[in-house]
Amino acid sequence: MTLEIFLQNVANGITLGSLYALLAIGYTMVYGILRLINFAHGEIFMISTYFAFYGIAIFALPWQISFVMAIALTALLGVVIERAAYRPLRDAPRTSVLISAIGVSFLMANLGLVIFGGRPKTFYRPQLFQIPIQLGRIRVVALFFIIPALTVVLLVILNYIVYKTKIGLGMRAAQWDFDVARLMGVDVDRAVSVTFAIGSALAAIGGIMWGLRFVEINPNMGLFPGLKCFIAAVFGGIGNIAGAVLGGFLLGFGEIMLVAFLPGLAGYRDAFAFILLILMLLVRPTGLLGEKQRVRT
Repeated sequence: MTLEIFLQNVANGITLGSLYALLAIGYTMVYGILRLINFAHGEIFMISTYFAFYGIAIFALPWQISFVMAIALTALLGVVIERAAYRPLRDAPRTSVLISAIGVSFLMANLGLVIFGGRPKTFYRPQLFQIPIQLGRIRVVALFFIIPALTVVLLVILNYIVYKTKIGLGMRAAQWDFDVARLMGVDVDRAVSVTFAIGSALAAIGGIMWGLRFVEINPNMGLFPGLKCFIAAVFGGIGNIAGAVLGGFLLGFGEIMLVAFLPGLAGYRDAFAFILLILMLLVRPTGLLGEKQRVRT
């Protein structure tokens, strides 16, 4: 493998890892507060791409407005899902909430097939993201730099919200105990809704970047990215935002390098993520940066 090809794969790995990180943050935020794996997160990611696609294709909106609208609508969708499917079961056994999450995932995936159709669609890529950049003998488009940079900026903003704002304080209080948080004056329902809104907005940004990166979108596109980002969150330490980002980067980078150095195993690329999950659970169940979670009663 030449140096040029290696560096190209490094760029691909960082870009894919950034996309995984954006989705993994949503998983880890919801789990951190509700101890719930939101299996519908991949479908939220998928629907966000269609919001952006139809905003441009049908309503003829400028792509900037369409993307912002898609992020806002996806955040709202996340809040609606939480209120309709999860909040009524907040005091129910964990199994009931888990079944509800799986049901929402299947419902949204099948609604996507019925409403959007099974035929893949071509996602609009603005010229801004296609500007070629020459780095020595490596040639990439601007999108390869925009995605990691955007991930870092969003991570900084998210950390500010969580650790420096009043709503962030409420989210962290709710993470430990709902009843005690309420006694301290925290609006737990609002904190949970904001968590779902932020997580869904990040999924929307990841979905739009995914569409810009791979161009093609379809109603089943959220399945494997959703599962892999869940694996990334577990690998980094579910419930830990920095761990989710680290897990996403490592998983994306590892996938690309597996194909680069062992092309004969390219067909097992998806299996790599699940093998990594099994090994992590065997060696360190709490993940790289995770700590032992206190069970909420």
